[in-house]
Amino acid sequence: MGLPMAEHLLAAGHEVAVWSHTKAKAQKFGKKKGARYCATPKTVGKFADCIFLCVGDSEMSEQVLIGKNGVIEGISAGNVVADASTISPYTAKRIAKAFSAKKAHYLDAPCTGSTPGAKGGTLTFMVGGPKKVFEGVKPYFEAMGTNFYYCGKQGMGLHAKLSQNLVLANMLQGFIEGMVLATKAGVKPELMFDILDNSAAKSGLVSFKAPALFARQFDAAFPLKWMKKDVSLMLETGREMGVPLPSTAQVHELFQAGCAAGHGDEDIIAAVKIFEEWAGVEVKGG
Repeated sequence: MGLPMAEHLLAAGHEVAVWSHTKAKAQKFGKKKGARYCATPKTVGKFADCIFLCVGDSEMSEQVLIGKNGVIEGISAGNVVADASTISPYTAKRIAKAFSAKKAHYLDAPCTGSTPGAKGGTLTFMVGGPKKVFEGVKPYFEAMGTNFYYCGKQGMGLHAKLSQNLVLANMLQGFIEGMVLATKAGVKPELMFDILDNSAAKSGLVSFKAPALFARQFDAAFPLKWMKKDVSLMLETGREMGVPLPSTAQVHELFQAGCAAGHGDEDIIAAVKIFEEWAGVEVKGG
């Protein structure tokens, strides 16, 4: 997602410095007019007044931001980090304190929309941190997204994102179980989808994922391993706050089974493969 996000910032007329674990990709981007390649996150921190990142998990975020040669070693007082990754709210608060000690600012700003949203510039951001800081850098967000929700103090953007993904994960599991059950019974998948799409069960998730499922196309718009990670964070925050999440706990184990079976780098809809194997059917379009 990071590459198209950077491309939208560049297209909006901003100078953009990039670093990536995938060095060749960042170097190629750095050759574009208005862009530059940075060898370390520290160098990005020196260059930019607002630093965005979108990485896989909490450990990666800490490494890039406050680890050796991290952004924090190069950032100037008054500058802003906007972390678009979905990480632990408690990790975000710890990172925010580290930047505050440097008189810099940190926003937890997880986004939703997956790869299509990043490419189309239609991401939705949920932001936690000082509101005045967010308002100051909002024009940068507007180059990459269309919906912006200020959720409150530090960590609140992440709590909102995890709650949204909790609903999404449980909906996905219900869709998978329902489609496998219907297919096993002999109901054609396209017919079942049409019924869902014209009932109270209609959802954007089902409409988006059904065509890929029927075509057996599992290229990742949102990898299953990252959804499983997000569900782990949901359970962590639930334990911290004393909120029981029984259905979500079961979904975590089922997604874990999908990852253990080798489907972690495929799209979240690939979780269906475990249930297809158990039921002895394949949900496939005609």
